[in-house]
Parts: sequence; C-alpha cells; structure tokens
Amino acid sequence: MGIVISVLETALPVFVMLIMGMLFRSRNFISREGVDNLKKVVVNLTLPFALFSAFATAEYTVSAVVIPAVIYVTCGVMLALAFLAAKLQKSAGKLSPFVSACFEAGMLGLPLFALLFPDENISHFAILMLGHDLFVFTLYKTLLVGKTDLKAIVKDMLTSPTLIGVLLGLAVGATGLYDLLHKWGVGGILDGVTGFVSAPTAAVILLCMGYDFVPKEIPWKKTVKLIAIRLVIAAAILAGLIFLNRAVLGNMMFEGALIILFILPPPFIIPVFANEPAERAEISASLSAMTLLTMVLFAALSVVIGLR
Repeated sequence: MGIVISVLETALPVFVMLIMGMLFRSRNFISREGVDNLKKVVVNLTLPFALFSAFATAEYTVSAVVIPAVIYVTCGVMLALAFLAAKLQKSAGKLSPFVSACFEAGMLGLPLFALLFPDENISHFAILMLGHDLFVFTLYKTLLVGKTDLKAIVKDMLTSPTLIGVLLGLAVGATGLYDLLHKWGVGGILDGVTGFVSAPTAAVILLCMGYDFVPKEIPWKKTVKLIAIRLVIAAAILAGLIFLNRAVLGNMMFEGALIILFILPPPFIIPVFANEPAERAEISASLSAMTLLTMVLFAALSVVIGLR
C-alpha cells in the first residue's frame, strides 16, 4: 500500500493537471491566447527563477564543465542520427529530424525531475540542461531556422530569459556569492523569492500541455513512425551515456536525471518554424502525442522508483 501511495503522490498531480487542461479546452474556460500567454509567463518568469535557484545552489566541481560538454556532444550525435534516419525515409518531412532529436528540458523536464526526485538537488538535472540548451540555442536552432548569422545566434542566446537565469545562477553559485549571502543572514530572502516565483512552473506548463492535447487531431500513422524512430535513437544514446557514466566518468552524472531527460518530448518550438499550416498542425499533433508518451513513461518510472 505504501508503494501505491508513493507512486500516486508523484504521478497523480501530473495527470490531474493534464486532465484539467483538457477540461479547460472542452469547456472553453480559457482561450488559446490565454494558454499562449501562460506559456510566456513560464518561459519568461517562473522557469528562469527555477534555473537561477538550481545553479546558485549547485556544487561547482570538474563535473560542472565535463557534463555540459558531454551532453552537448550527445545532442549533436542524436541530431546526426535523426538526419540519417530521415534520409532513409523518402516520405520524411524537412522537420522530421528535429522531432527525433533534443528535448523539452526546461518547461517539462525540470518540473518532472523535481516531482520524481524531491530529495535530490535539482542541479543534477539543470547541469544536463545547460549542455542541452547551449546546443539547442546554437547548432540545433541554426539548422532549424536555416540561418547562420552569428550575431543573431548570440543575440538569441543573450536575450533568452532561460539562459539569463542560468548565467546569473552560475555567477552567484560559482563565485561563492550564494554562500556569502547566507553567512550574512540574507540568503533566506533570496531563497524565498526564487522559491515563490518558480513554484507554479510545473502546474502551469502541465495545464497547457493538457490543453494542447487533442487526440482526434493526431495523424496516428505518421506519428507512431516518428515516435518509434525517436525512441530507438534515444534508447541507444541513453544506453551509451549510462555506460560512459559508469565506465569512464565515475558516475559523475545522476542517472535519474539522464532518464528523465531522454523520456521527454522534442522542443516545443519546432512548429513555429513550419512554413506550411498543414505541416505545423502535423508537428504540433506529434508533439502532443509524444508528450502523452512522456507522461506514461513518467508514470512507469514512478512505479519503478516506488518499488525501490
């Protein structure tokens, strides 16, 4: 009975918010514009505060450099395999490789990690996210947009609230300023502000995910093929990373964080770059289905963690 309660404590809040999002859509409790604005609040406010807190409280060792570098290279390998898989399929769309690579680490991964591993420092996941987001904002986005303007790429990075939160957190944590603030007796104020502002992140984004999930609009035949390709690539790379972590890196990476990362859906920004409305709708539907799969895998992972 204790295991069941433990699993429900972790997984049930996720599904409740997803169902509430679907209910809000069916009952017209909130408009599409309202949901888009909620996402903006998460991306531009609550998530940056969560990331700032994660990096401000992280322990800075060799792993803080090695892990992001490993994840950056890993994302590159994943994208290369995705392009290869797309090339072998004559019917694959031009955005298909991007659907098979990278993850929605910020808006979905960070909250799910915090739910599943409440006793672990969230920096275990945030350090993976640093390498991932650097890749997404450089090579991934360059290929997705089709532009190679270095100034534009740097501007995107430096004006991204998510990366600003990361960089400020790094500055406060790596310099020892965070510890000094606590010695001076004012660190609790900083923790109170960041904790309060970042608290709604998981609930709001899951509500939005539920709102976007419309099963009848999903082209299941194409979507199942995309999901299968993504799962094969992700499983192969995850297995390789776990081997590398144990055999070479001395368990430098927290494997629970790795697993959470690799069950996530692709970045939610992909449909923005689809030129045709039909392609945009198809990619959005695929993302919805992959998000549902993430929730199912998350529930299964909750059961496995609960059995330990």
